[in-house]
Parts: sequence; structure tokens; C-alpha cells
Amino acid sequence: MGRRSGGKKLPFFGSTSSTKRTRSARRLPSLPKTTSPPPPHATSPPPAPHPTTSPPDLPSGAPAASVSGKVAKKKAGARLWMRLDRWGSSEILELDKAAIIRRAGVPLRDLRILGPIFSHSSSILAREKAMVINLEFIRAIVTADEVLLLDPLAHEVLPFVDQLRQHLPLKSPAGEPGNQAPCLNEATGAEHELPFEFQVLEVGLEAVCSTLDLSVAELERHATPVLDELTKNVSTRNLERVRSLKSDLTRLLARVQKVRDEIEHLLDDNEDMAHLYLTRKQAQNQQVEAIMTSAASNSIVPAGTSLHRLNSSFRRSVSIATSIYLDNDVEDLEMLLEAYFMQLDGIRNRILSVREYIDDTEDYVNIQLDNQRNELIQLQLTLTIASFGIAINTFIAGAFAMNIPCYLYDTDGSFFWPFVGGTSSGCFVISVILLGYAWWKKLLGP
Repeated sequence: MGRRSGGKKLPFFGSTSSTKRTRSARRLPSLPKTTSPPPPHATSPPPAPHPTTSPPDLPSGAPAASVSGKVAKKKAGARLWMRLDRWGSSEILELDKAAIIRRAGVPLRDLRILGPIFSHSSSILAREKAMVINLEFIRAIVTADEVLLLDPLAHEVLPFVDQLRQHLPLKSPAGEPGNQAPCLNEATGAEHELPFEFQVLEVGLEAVCSTLDLSVAELERHATPVLDELTKNVSTRNLERVRSLKSDLTRLLARVQKVRDEIEHLLDDNEDMAHLYLTRKQAQNQQVEAIMTSAASNSIVPAGTSLHRLNSSFRRSVSIATSIYLDNDVEDLEMLLEAYFMQLDGIRNRILSVREYIDDTEDYVNIQLDNQRNELIQLQLTLTIASFGIAINTFIAGAFAMNIPCYLYDTDGSFFWPFVGGTSSGCFVISVILLGYAWWKKLLGP
């Protein structure tokens, strides 16, 4: 009995262990699947694939669902960008934040600045290999070789894209990005082309200033008839139009002030302006890499003293290479920013002139209202004096109209008319005296 049971148990345990191993081996590829297949049975055949769970061109439905879910998740975080390089070639891309960080080398916080939360802010940030521009409707990342423009199909961005394509490709004969050193001929005074990043910045500032200038011109055209109508007729409708005009003026002034303050901040800091020279830094890095490559190719050092001598010569070469760029100033960028700073300052002065015009109109309307209020006060004073004179006569008439015994009632009427005439004349004289006193005190009249 024991032998029979033992003989039956040994193959059973062996098949169970092999089945567990094969089952675990079959489960390993299906770990990321959303639905795991049912465990195979020793006696039942493997289940047939259902045609409704997977398409006919895919072997399994679960991997297709996971791949489509990943693609959908990736597309959900991606945004529309336009890449435009220095040679004029452009393309529309759909990139997410990770791709932008790998491509431009900017931190994640700069992409948050370009997001919809900070869309109304103005900033020009300098990074190691890129320049982050967030000016009004222009949100771009500029490198030494290309520009990545966010939302290029927006109606307010399309004129900027057209202007940018007109300025590109660069007119410099040096086609390679490493051959362009824009600030090397500043000492000679010869004309030279601005770097790629400054050309993009110039086009962006020009587009922003043009948009703000058009907005100010439209505000001026709208302000003149509204204020003239208010001076003619002070009504609720005209006051509401002036209130709307002042709201538009305040918003426009805030937009101009943000861009102007950002440019002023850059002009006050030469170090920040020096960090915006991306082409210069790229050429400097390429020259340092060339020196390091040449030094590494010639580094056959037999002894420690020669190593020290080689390190000193290498440091000397690197210092010579970097001193070329450290001696350069920021005159080009400073002149560029000063030109647009003066333009923005002129736009701001025009807005302030419109605001002063509105304030003067409000003062004029307030003077008119005060004058009308004074006229009403004078009329009220005149009526009060006249009412006082009439009140005396009414008091006398009321006193004699009371049902009380009086000897004047027994007369033949010869005393009545003189009495009425005398009291009325007295009341009139009192009113004239009060009006004369008010005139003398300049409470009445012009």
C-alpha cells in the first residue's frame, strides 16, 4: 500500500514542480499586462485567442493597450513648438517637457515660466546654452543655432514668425556656428552682423513694440471722442465709457511697464547681458575643447616633472583662449536694448499723456458739477429767504384767523387793508434785506 502510494506520489510531485516552473516562466513576460491569462491546466487544452480582445495584426491585446496608453499619455503632455535654425529651415514639432530639456538644456522652472500661469509676465533669462524669452505673446527658447517657438500657429504669433523668416538665414558668409565670433571686430569699428540669438531677440522686441504701439494708437483714437462727449454731456452712459477706457489704459500701461522694467533690469547688470552672448560662449567652448584635444593628443609624459610642466602650459593655453572673450564688452547688446528701451519709454509717455488727458477731463467735469451744485445752493438760499418773508406774513394772517375775541373784528373794515399792506410790505423789505446781505457776502451771483 505504501509502495503503491509512494509510487504514485513521486510522479505527481515531479509534475507539479515542473508545472510550477513552466507556469512561472510563462508568467514572466505577462507582468506588465493589464489582464493575466488563466492558469493552464494539465488536462485542458490551451485557450484559443479571442478575436474581439486584440486586432488581427497584433499577437496580443494587452501590449497594444499599454503601448497606446503610453503614446496617449505622452501626447497629452506635449505641446506644439516650431523649430527655426539660423539657416532658415523650420519645422513644426510636438515636444514634451523632457524633450525640450534635453534639446535646449534649460531647467524645468523655465518651462513653467513659459506656461499659461506666467503668460502675462515678461522675462528674458540667460542660461548656460539658451536664452528664455517670455515677452507678451512671444514665448521662445533661443540657442546659438536655433529657436524653439511655443504655439507658433496663434494669430498674434504669426506676424512674428513671418518677420523671423525674413531675417533668416543669416547673411554672414561664415555658415558654421563655430566660425561666427560677432564681437571680435569691435575695436576696429567695422560693421558686423549680430549673433543669431540677438537677431531673434531684436525681431521679438520689434514685434512686441509694434503691437504695443498699435494698441496705444487705437487707445488714443478711442479716447478723444469719448472724452469730448463727456465734456458735452455728463451722463451715466458716458461715464461708463470713460471707466472702460481707463481700465484698458491701466492694463496697457502695465503691459508696457513689464517689458520696460525687464529691459531696464538687463541694462543695469552687465553680467546678465554677458551671459546672453550664446554664440560667443559656444565659440569659447569649442576653442577650449580644441585646446584640450590637442593637449591630450600630445600628452606623452615620461616623468612627473614633465606632467607638471604640461599642466602649466595647458592652463596657460586655456587662459589665453578664454581671455579673448572675457575682454569683450556688451556694447552690441546694450545698444540694442537701449534702442527698444527708449521706444518703450516713448510708448509709456504716450499712455501717460492719455491718462493726463483723462484726468484733465475728469477735473473739468468735476468743476462743472461743482458749478451746478453751487447754482443749486444759491437757488436754495434764494427760496429760503423768500419763504422766510412769506412765512412772517402767513403767521400774521394765521393769528388773525383764529376764532378768538378781538376788538378789530368790530370795526367797519377801514383798518384791514392798511394792515395787510403794511405787513406785506414789511415782509418784502425783510426779504430784500436778506438778499442784499447774501449778495454782499458773495453767497449769490457770479
